[in-house]
Amino acid sequence: MVRLESLPETGTVQNYVGGEWHTPTGSDGQDVIDPATSERLASVAFSSADDVDGAVRTATDAFEEWSERPVEERIQPLFELKRLLEGHEDELAELLVREHGKTRSEAKGEIRRGIENVEVACGIPSMMQGGTLLNAAPDIDESAVRKPLGVFAAVTPFNFPAMIPLWFLPYAVATGNSFILKPSEQDPLVAQRIFELIDRAGFPDGVLQLVNGGVDTVNALLEHDGIEGISFVGSTPVAREIYATAAANGKRVQAQGGAKNHIVVTETADLDFAAEKTVGSAFACAGERCLANDVVVVEESVYDEFVETVVSVADSQVVGSGLDGETDIGALITPEHEQRVRNYIETGIEEGADLLLDGRDVSVDGYEGGNFLGPTLFGDVTTDMVITQEEVFGPVLGLMSVEDVDEAIGVLDRSDFGNAASLFTGSGSDARKFRHRTDIGNLGVNAGTAAPMAFFHFGGRKDSFFGDLHAQGEDMIHFYTDKTVYIERWPDT
Repeated sequence: MVRLESLPETGTVQNYVGGEWHTPTGSDGQDVIDPATSERLASVAFSSADDVDGAVRTATDAFEEWSERPVEERIQPLFELKRLLEGHEDELAELLVREHGKTRSEAKGEIRRGIENVEVACGIPSMMQGGTLLNAAPDIDESAVRKPLGVFAAVTPFNFPAMIPLWFLPYAVATGNSFILKPSEQDPLVAQRIFELIDRAGFPDGVLQLVNGGVDTVNALLEHDGIEGISFVGSTPVAREIYATAAANGKRVQAQGGAKNHIVVTETADLDFAAEKTVGSAFACAGERCLANDVVVVEESVYDEFVETVVSVADSQVVGSGLDGETDIGALITPEHEQRVRNYIETGIEEGADLLLDGRDVSVDGYEGGNFLGPTLFGDVTTDMVITQEEVFGPVLGLMSVEDVDEAIGVLDRSDFGNAASLFTGSGSDARKFRHRTDIGNLGVNAGTAAPMAFFHFGGRKDSFFGDLHAQGEDMIHFYTDKTVYIERWPDT
């Protein structure tokens, strides 16, 4: 495994504060476990309220000087960070596979997506510009100038420990703020390695900081007067709580919640292509992603044919260690999460769904201690079933039949979530209905996963998002800055 330079002999994950590595001083902690082998990789101690306070104070001090630097200077360390991330992509991917369980190709794709956000943030000199209007009133010129606000924080999830921190970090510092990351305690090693690279990229001490911990650490960030705003990605119940608590403490907040995403397949679709992309969407990262489309709504005229094709494609998926190049579906993050997904499968059976493919008995030679589940498919699911309403976050896919596209859109609209959906069709008319009538933040047509590029914001509606400014793209400029209006008159004397 990649050797972390900052990991002491005790194997305890470190905080990065003021340009130095520190062991968190909280009383709680847990081990970091390889999901494929159950091997202990490290331990993570949780930060105390005093640790958080020290990080915030250090970041506040750094902000004063950093925010005054010319924007062209602020982006130079980001160019260097991009170079370092690309130069260490393979080792980051291996570390990510070891602590998360996803496949090597998935890990490399995640890291590439994160790097794209660093690239976009390097364009802040253009993106951060405000507007100017000459002669806005008699003898008056008026302009709007964007200014950074102070210290921001992000609390990020286990499922994309390299990419999601980079949804926020580069934009925060490029706009002139200082930034604190609280990564998931389940797989914090990639974040620590990224901060080792940050330490070499040329940022002033205190501008970027890493604080490890659990719930108490998050609460300390939410309640600290020195934090201007906070970003979160995770489950809907927690996102709702984060949003309410941060807002009550006078902070800007963006909270990405859970999802229950759908694919719609029409009779004019290329069914083989749609089946391939459906399987890729539902089972990539073992289904542990908020863009996984895990319910497929199929026009009844092609339902039986499509089901047969999807079962065939899904049955060919290889389950195993993410370090094995033949693996399609890696391990789930913890034994507890594996059991949670198994419980959903049992619930689907009890509810009367047709179990078309059962992945519960999968075994992986040499990895008997791993948290593995094979692809699981249910047919004839209905909208009143738990498995079609709640986010499973595992390799489970349900299929249902509808009369036409109008009924399919109705199924999507009745969902409490509005994160993503995809349509497979050969009809422009169907595509236009899908685009205009669905209340969903990320839409794809003949694309299995509606994952926006870094220069577009990452959408989400209904119970999938709490806030008004999303991650990535231009939304981040608005989130991390505020406008000062400058009104100027120079009368003749």
